[in-house]
Amino acid sequence: MFQDYEEFTDEQKERLSRYVTSTSSHVFALKNLPEVIKGALFSRYSRSGLGLRSLLLKEFITNEETCFDEITGNKGESPKEEQTAAIKKAQAFYDRILDGYGDDSIGELGGAHLAIENISMLAAKTIESSRIGGSPLEKSTRYIYFDQKHQGEYLFLREPVLMTSAFREEYVETCNHLFDTYSRLIPPMTELMEKKFPKEPEVSKTAYTAALRAKVLDCLRGLLPASTLTNMGLFGNGRFFEVLLQKLQSHNLTEIQDIGRRGFRELSKVIPSFIRRAEAGHRHFKAFQTFQEEIDREVKGLASQYAPTPTFNKPGVQLIDYDRDGLYKVAAALLFPHTKAPLLEIQNHLKKIPVEGFEQILDAAACARENRRHKSPRALEQAFFTYEIVADFGIYRDLQRHRMLTERRQLLTCDLGYFIPDEILDTPMEKPYREAMDRAKEAYDRMAKDLPEEAQYVIPMAYNVQWYFHVNLRALQWLCELRSSPQGHPAYRLVAQTMAHLAFHALPESKRFFKFVDFEGYELGRLDQELRKEMKVKDFVI
Repeated sequence: MFQDYEEFTDEQKERLSRYVTSTSSHVFALKNLPEVIKGALFSRYSRSGLGLRSLLLKEFITNEETCFDEITGNKGESPKEEQTAAIKKAQAFYDRILDGYGDDSIGELGGAHLAIENISMLAAKTIESSRIGGSPLEKSTRYIYFDQKHQGEYLFLREPVLMTSAFREEYVETCNHLFDTYSRLIPPMTELMEKKFPKEPEVSKTAYTAALRAKVLDCLRGLLPASTLTNMGLFGNGRFFEVLLQKLQSHNLTEIQDIGRRGFRELSKVIPSFIRRAEAGHRHFKAFQTFQEEIDREVKGLASQYAPTPTFNKPGVQLIDYDRDGLYKVAAALLFPHTKAPLLEIQNHLKKIPVEGFEQILDAAACARENRRHKSPRALEQAFFTYEIVADFGIYRDLQRHRMLTERRQLLTCDLGYFIPDEILDTPMEKPYREAMDRAKEAYDRMAKDLPEEAQYVIPMAYNVQWYFHVNLRALQWLCELRSSPQGHPAYRLVAQTMAHLAFHALPESKRFFKFVDFEGYELGRLDQELRKEMKVKDFVI
């Protein structure tokens, strides 16, 4: 069916086969190539009449300027240090290719995996707020106990500014008390959950234990301060990392600046050409930093002048704005590829047709979905919703990660109260839980007068924070269906369910797009998931 216009000698095929999955098919993948070579190869590819394999042979494999063999390790067993040295030696070549044959989008053709360990939960949220081009994975608070110690100390960030301030002792003591309370309440909470949800005879011990642990830690995670250390795995393309590193190094918090500097240092060893503009002395970075500082200064000044005196919201979810014509826009976008009419003309026409016809169009995009992983047509992106949410920092931490939405939060404070799980109320655990929360608030109030941003580190995750989500219908569908699933944390399940209900109320016809939102309540919601996981393992072993 497809004509192959390239022919290679046996020797060329043998050499190419190390780096491409096929030397004959018109569809093939690259392999065994460093990111810098892949990125430069694709940038040159966009301006060349040669096929990719011919280009790889002619301008990279046989070009001495590229240091190809040293970088790929084909001059014997090339150690990592030698590969790094070879990349540096050839840097001028790769920079010239990337600058001369592409634009910023070329940075999306190479990527890297970055491990970021022992950072605060506060820093993890800052990293995850860079949304496009990166894929983060963060240590879970529901599968891992966070009361471990290293050399006799709990694992929370000794924030540099606080540790050199008059608040040093109070900060450390408050965080230690939060961890002590968390650790001390694990056994009684486990005992309580075992009595409330005894193991059924047919349920395996492994699945039951995992579900029980998740339930216990879901109840207690609110005691963990924002300074709690976590680990992240982060995959991203070069463009993503360049922007992320610029943002991190320009941040107000010392910890986040340090992560940015360390990230630049390590990524420079594997994708240097992609992130060179994030180097502290680079003119692009300096310009970005100035731009960021000017905006922050101007907006903060205007906020103090024009923003109203806050009336503190109670915990909850509000739909504060939505597109009244959103579903007409969705229906028009569905029809658009199959007509010759302009989009606006279709939208206006649909407002005049019978309701039955309009609903038929919407049903056509909804009825065939058999599970939540069937992604709806992109026409749903035409409708938008804006939610304002006041909920505990733990819920924000879970929901903030969704990439296809716009989110902004206010500073974490103790002004909006805290969440206490029903399972703790009216038990002997309630008193120590509340005492820990009150003690943290007292410490925060004293610190925040002088260091409002650094004081966030001492705040437990149970304290509420105010944020907004601006999200299109397609992304809202995905968020609500995913986060309402039985295995999810009960608190964020309620937020997801409420967001869906508010969308239905605003635009009743939108309900058809939320077929897989789970509105049930589950006492030991993780159990079914653990049982399914166990069955998969058994099937695999068999």
